[in-house]
Amino acid sequence: MKMSNRIAWCLALTVAVPLCAPAAAPPVKTQAPGYYRMMLGDFEVTALLDGTMMLPAAKLLGNTTPAKVEELLARSYLQDPVETSANAFLINTGSKLVLVDTGGGALLGPKMGGLLANLRAAGYQPEQVDEVYVTHMHADHVGGLTAGDQPAFPNAIVRADQAEADFWLNQAHMQAAPEEAKASYEKAMASLKPYVAAGRFKPFTGDAELVPGIRALASHGHTAGHTTYVVESKGQRLALWGDLMHVAAVQFADPSVVMNFDADTKAAAIARQAAFADAARQGYWVAAAHLPFPGIGHLRAGVTGYVWVPANYSALR
Repeated sequence: MKMSNRIAWCLALTVAVPLCAPAAAPPVKTQAPGYYRMMLGDFEVTALLDGTMMLPAAKLLGNTTPAKVEELLARSYLQDPVETSANAFLINTGSKLVLVDTGGGALLGPKMGGLLANLRAAGYQPEQVDEVYVTHMHADHVGGLTAGDQPAFPNAIVRADQAEADFWLNQAHMQAAPEEAKASYEKAMASLKPYVAAGRFKPFTGDAELVPGIRALASHGHTAGHTTYVVESKGQRLALWGDLMHVAAVQFADPSVVMNFDADTKAAAIARQAAFADAARQGYWVAAAHLPFPGIGHLRAGVTGYVWVPANYSALR
């Protein structure tokens, strides 16, 4: 057989017999561990992903219309419902390891509850956490406090605003609440129970320095005792907003848009607008529980509303 004919025969055989080709690789369909690290002065800040949830934005957002919500989502190439991150933040001050919020744990479905695995993937153990600061006691922020009926952070002090504790940990309030709201009280009580029983729940009142470099700043409205935590080191500042905002594509464009399950929508809107204006004016870092993971960046004023500028990736080498 001539060489040219042999080559043609081999090529034809390769096309005709696909078994000679490597098999296609199946999709893996998993993500990398959910943690992201940055330095804030001398402090190490690690964003931790508990998971994601589907948020029906047009149904839950108020002081707007469903059509406007969908228009603003479309500008960010999003559709309703929006897959929404649940973020927590770990601050290593050098002398204290402080966790702000804990995600939903086992309370909110199969796409949540990843915080402990991501904490370990980030190089820490739950036993190392010294203090846990709660922005508020909704299930997606306190559900990760427990593993079963045991404390997930067995050596930690848990702290929250006294007004938040008085509201959610009060049996009389729960009994007076509408039937559909009682489950939220039960989840908060169950999440805090082992820490309360051990004498390791230590509420504070209003604005307070909790450890050197971390202070609580009252931002009530979303709940009775909703709190922002401000972290500062070497002249750098990070404000951890909790649930001051929920849907970035909508509320940065129009901060007057409220969440319908804010306890006091007017107070929540005032707190949000003040926080946005201050962050844009002073240029410090901000982070929030429901910004797209890792949820850390800056805010700048736009022609109308604000523009979110996510943190630029750093390999920390």
